[in-house]
Amino acid sequence: MWGKSLERVPRSALTAGGLLQVRLQVQSVEKPLYRGTFHCFQSIVRQESMFGLYKGIGSPMMGLTFINAIVFGVQGNTMRFLGRDTPMNQFLAGAAAGTIQCVICCPMELAKTRMQMQGTGEKKSKRKLYKNSLDCLVRIYNREGVRGINRGMVTTLIRETPGFGVYFLAYDMLTRSLGCEPDDPYMIPKLLVAGGMSGIASWLSTYPVDVIKSRLQADGVGGVSQYSGIMDCVRQSWQREGWRVFTRGLTSTLLRAFPVNAATFATVTLVLMYARQEEGGKDCEPAPHALQQQAQPSSL
Repeated sequence: MWGKSLERVPRSALTAGGLLQVRLQVQSVEKPLYRGTFHCFQSIVRQESMFGLYKGIGSPMMGLTFINAIVFGVQGNTMRFLGRDTPMNQFLAGAAAGTIQCVICCPMELAKTRMQMQGTGEKKSKRKLYKNSLDCLVRIYNREGVRGINRGMVTTLIRETPGFGVYFLAYDMLTRSLGCEPDDPYMIPKLLVAGGMSGIASWLSTYPVDVIKSRLQADGVGGVSQYSGIMDCVRQSWQREGWRVFTRGLTSTLLRAFPVNAATFATVTLVLMYARQEEGGKDCEPAPHALQQQAQPSSL
């Protein structure tokens, strides 16, 4: 899951799905606002207008360029260092890229989460804590310092490192097993399936960690902190809501993950294939370092 995330490419098309995901993940079990994904969508549109679906879009837009630059560089250099294009090396290179990009991804997702929780259920927020994503990070920094803007860094690392590895590994294995060849009339559908399923596999592999990350980053928005750390958050969430707490928001995440990653991988692969054919190349699979992940997770 490329930050997340692609959550995890952070684009406006992903922000609505990411908003539903966060709202469902952090809502109170005693007084839940939403019964499910569709009810959450309906409620936000009715109470906050269509623009409410795009809360927090500023943060992903600011971080997208930096995240992709880091990911491309780390992925490419790691693959060159490892030397061989094998499934294990794909996983290791993806994991390395996921780890390094957390430096940007964590503060970006913190601002996104805080902005998305602001004014819940209100078309016009009566009291805005933050004007925008940058103002959000500045205020958090002034109040809590560097540690504050890196809230959730450990959970972000736990999510992104294996998530990116699984993402690249799944795509590599699927394209090999499906037999991606330039002269295959079904090449594009195969690429779409491989990309979409890779995104789903990536999210499924680390989704429970994403729930904890969202809860930690949203904690303290109302001025009162509920969790003292990762294990306390896991313990309290499990005791109050059971194992299902770790699947909150999963439906909206997977609905977003398949089409976004399918389109991304297919587009990147076809563009690189065309570029290589211009240079005399015949391989239809993109260089591992040139692929980009979802969101998801941040994102995806």
